[in-house]
Amino acid sequence: MSLPRAFARPAVQTISQRRSLGWLLLLVVSLTAPSQREALALEPCRIDVVDESNGWPVPLVELRTTHHVRFVTDNAGRIAFDLPELMNQETWFTVEGHGYGVTADGFGQRGVRLTPRPGERLTVNVHRQLPAKRLGRITGGGLFGESQKLGLEKDWRDQGVLGCDSVQTVAHQGKLYWNWGDTTVPHYPLGIFDMTGATTSLKPLKHFEPPIRLHYDYVVDEKGRPRGVAPIAGSGPTWLSGYASLPDASGAHHLVATYSKIRPPLEEYEVGLCVWNDDRSLFEKERTLWTKSRGVPKSPPCPRGHPVSWKDDAGAEWMLFGDPFPALKCRATFEDWSDPSRWQALEPQGTVISRDGTEQVKPHRGCIAWNAYRRKWVAIFTQMYGKPSLLGEIWYAEADAPTGPWRDAVNVVTHQHYTFYNPRIHPEFTNEDSPVLLFEGTYTKTFSQANEATPRHDYNQVLYRLDLDDPDLVGSSAPR
Repeated sequence: MSLPRAFARPAVQTISQRRSLGWLLLLVVSLTAPSQREALALEPCRIDVVDESNGWPVPLVELRTTHHVRFVTDNAGRIAFDLPELMNQETWFTVEGHGYGVTADGFGQRGVRLTPRPGERLTVNVHRQLPAKRLGRITGGGLFGESQKLGLEKDWRDQGVLGCDSVQTVAHQGKLYWNWGDTTVPHYPLGIFDMTGATTSLKPLKHFEPPIRLHYDYVVDEKGRPRGVAPIAGSGPTWLSGYASLPDASGAHHLVATYSKIRPPLEEYEVGLCVWNDDRSLFEKERTLWTKSRGVPKSPPCPRGHPVSWKDDAGAEWMLFGDPFPALKCRATFEDWSDPSRWQALEPQGTVISRDGTEQVKPHRGCIAWNAYRRKWVAIFTQMYGKPSLLGEIWYAEADAPTGPWRDAVNVVTHQHYTFYNPRIHPEFTNEDSPVLLFEGTYTKTFSQANEATPRHDYNQVLYRLDLDDPDLVGSSAPR
C-alpha cells in the first residue's frame, strides 16, 4: 500500500519538513485507529465471589467461559475480567469452587450469566457445601494478583516463592519456625529441593476471615532469595518431618527433625535425624537411622509426622509422633529423641467410623491436637481413596485420648478431582479456648484426576477454618 501523494517522501527533506511529516502521520493514526486504542486501554471488570451465608470473599473459585478461558479468584475473592471479545456481552461462566458452588440449571450446568463492562463491579454468590470455610492461600505468588490488576492491595508484596510442598511448623525460641518441601521459584524450572525455611510470630494472623495475609521471614541466600535449609549429603531431595523443639538436660532447646533422602520417582533410600544450627540457619545431620538394602528394604519406625506433646497419668511428658495418629513415642527430651533405644512403637488406628455410621474412613496423612474448647483430642486427615477426589477429601474426628479410639468422623472439605494432602492443624494461631480450628494443606494436581493445574494455586498451601460450635460439624451437642 502506497502513501498518498501528499505524504510521499521527497528526494531531499529539510528538518522542518520531516517534523511536519511526522506530526501528520501521528494525526492520521490518531484519527483512524480510535477503536484499537480503546480496546488496548479497556479497564477490567471486577468480579467478586462471595459466600452467600456470611458475605465473606471466597478464594480459589474458578469461572470458565464457553471458550475455555479460566479465571480464578485471589485471596480477596476477586477476578479482574479483561477479555475484550466478551466485554458488554452476556457471558456464561461455569463455576467450580471445591466445596463452593451454585445450583444447577435444567441441563445440569452449574454457572452464572454475567455481562462484564469495563470498570464495573459484579458479584457472584456461592453456597458452601461442607463445614470448613476456605480462608485462602498462605504460600505462593500472586496471592492478590487479581486485586492488584484492579488497582487494589497495592501494599502487598509477594516473596519470591511460587509454590511449595508439605509444611512442618513448631514454636521454638519465641517464634514459629516453618519448613516446606520441594519449592518452586521464578528464576528456573528446578527450584529448591532441600527444604525452604522461614519464621513468623507465634500468632501470625490478626483475624480469621478472608482476605488473609501471612508474611514470612524466609531464610535467604546472598541475593536475598529463599534458599534450602537441609543440605543433607546424598543425591535427590531432602524431606523433613517430625519437627519438634526439645530441651536437653541443661534446659537448652533444640529444633529437631527426621530427614528422608529421595531418589526418582519417589523412592526413600535413607532416613536419619538432624538438628537445627542457629548460627548457620540450616539443619545438620545428627545420625543415620536406616539405609535401604535388600536385607532391610523399609525404614524402621522413627519420629515422623506432626508430633504433639502429651502427659500421661503419672505426669510424665511424652512426644507422640504420627501421621495422623501416634505411631511412636519418646520422652520429651533431646536425649530421648536422639536415642532410638528409648523409642516406643505404637499401633495407630487404621480406620475411623463416620459420625452417621455409614463409612469406615481410612486416613492417608494428617495431624492431631488437643482442643480445649471441645475438651477432646481432635484430628484432621486426608481420606485414602476418597470421592470425588482420590486424595482431596478432608475429615475431622475426635477422641478422649491421643491414641484413640477415634470416632465421629465428618467430611469437612472436598476438592473436585484435585489433591489436598498432608494437612496440618494450627492450634497455636488461636487462643486456647477458641472454637475456631485452623488447618492448612497442600493443594496440588499431583496424584489427582485433574487435566490442568490451577494457575498460581497449584502446589501451594491453603488455609481452612472450622467452627467447632457449628451444629453441622458436631451436631447439637455442647462442648464435651
